[in-house]
Amino acid sequence: MMDMCSIIKTECADIKDILGEPYCIYVLKQGYCLAEPDGSFRADGTISLLIGPKIILVDTGGPWDRDFLLSKLTEKGLTPDDVSLVICTHGHSDHVGNLGLFSEATIVVGSDISQGDRYLPNQLAEGLPYPIDDHVAIIPTAGHTGRDVSVLVKGTAVGKVLVAGDLFECCTDEHSWKELSENPEVQEVSRQAALSIADVIIPGHGPLFKVFRETPKTNEVLGSV
Repeated sequence: MMDMCSIIKTECADIKDILGEPYCIYVLKQGYCLAEPDGSFRADGTISLLIGPKIILVDTGGPWDRDFLLSKLTEKGLTPDDVSLVICTHGHSDHVGNLGLFSEATIVVGSDISQGDRYLPNQLAEGLPYPIDDHVAIIPTAGHTGRDVSVLVKGTAVGKVLVAGDLFECCTDEHSWKELSENPEVQEVSRQAALSIADVIIPGHGPLFKVFRETPKTNEVLGSV
């Protein structure tokens, strides 16, 4: 949990590639959410690719992204069969719309982890992380839906990166995320925990952002005496 004396500041960044060792992160598509005059909205989820000891795709975009996603994989010299793990942060259509492309991969949707029709035991639903290796872990971040997860990547050039799905809609979502949350109280706890561990967060519908922490002086916390 976040140190109660910490001040959290965030800053949007126009960066799409994050180098690291052993994993590099590529934002193949930056998600968006745009209001329409008739009260509807247009939305698509961020698609991120981790390249390292394993090839990991985090969220697949909507079904309308099929050709786009295939072209982006081709640009990286990859086919869907090269992707060993597909992690969907939650079950909304703009995040799981292309799962059918990855029949050979281990599939994670929320707290379900499957290889074909074989489902693997895990404790994500109980609030425990699921490590992929020493540098990547799936962590439960419920609230937006009941079984949201995020992907924590260590060892990058910018520190710890959290691919967060819709835990964060965007860098400046303070006045909007609660309207889209199934459980705002739980999501607030997940958000604060994420801000306490991540140096950079890749949200579900906007550019990535950096996290800064400052510890105020004692008299700033307690007031002047």
